[in-house]
Amino acid sequence: MPITSVTSDPTALTMTVVGDYPCPVERLWEAWADPRQLERFWGPPEWPARFIRHDMVVGGRSEYVMTGPDGERSAGYWVVQAIDEHRRLSIIDGFSAPDGSDDADMPTMRMEIGFESTTDGSRFTSITTFADLTSMEQLVEMGMVEGATAALGQMDDVLADLASFAAGRPLEADVLDDTRVRATRIVRGSIEQVWDAHHDPDVMRRWMLGPDGWTMPVCEVATTVGEQFRYEWEADDGSGRFGFVGELLASEPPHRSVATERMLGTEGPSTVNELTLRPVAGGTLLTVVITYPDRELRDEVLASGMVDGMEASYARLDGEFAVTA
Repeated sequence: MPITSVTSDPTALTMTVVGDYPCPVERLWEAWADPRQLERFWGPPEWPARFIRHDMVVGGRSEYVMTGPDGERSAGYWVVQAIDEHRRLSIIDGFSAPDGSDDADMPTMRMEIGFESTTDGSRFTSITTFADLTSMEQLVEMGMVEGATAALGQMDDVLADLASFAAGRPLEADVLDDTRVRATRIVRGSIEQVWDAHHDPDVMRRWMLGPDGWTMPVCEVATTVGEQFRYEWEADDGSGRFGFVGELLASEPPHRSVATERMLGTEGPSTVNELTLRPVAGGTLLTVVITYPDRELRDEVLASGMVDGMEASYARLDGEFAVTA
């Protein structure tokens, strides 16, 4: 069954949603942990969501935008307060202003989501607690109960779709908006192994090569915030040399890093690349959100074969872990 009940209690200032599904609790958990899956049921059908960021660790932040049928936009965020894999997720859920900052004029809510095995599969129970009765009445008037029912009612289809989110699939690139692209892939290996593979020059020279026929003669890695990195590649015959430089803006081993990136020999603003890693069945879910300075550069890079080059590299990284498994 999908959503089995949606109830509100003005005295306790809560809204409770219960859903039962014929799948293991691990599968139900992954639907909330994977941004590709979460965005397929977080927004109502007529207001689909896109997750720009999804950082499922204590203190982590998620950011999403829902787009209405006439192009209206409503943005929000999560801040993770507590997490117990496959059992419990506690978040603060709030609204975002047009500039991406927290909207202080709108209420925030606390969501406690519990996951449990049942005789027929698994269940989640989501309890949203409002700050006060005024906030609760405001959000209910905005259609929160109907919206949550419609949104979470889409989970059946997501949970039934095993193939789209399984290990072994090639890299997927989703255009999130005019300037952002999200690349996602499950890579073999633990989260620690995948993190190390992005920070060990000897390992990086073996897999971060794009299509066959290239080498990486320069691999200077940044491991401390504020440090610069420099990567250069050339064809096996020494031709076609190119590279990228950038600065490490944030580093939270082994699950998140943020860095600028600019192609050597070019002027103008850099891209900002956010890498997040999360353990899942079959390996580690790797997500890279790339923010371009404008739509034109975004489209130029996508047309250059970026996705194929990234997939070739990650397929090679899979081979690294197959050898060491």
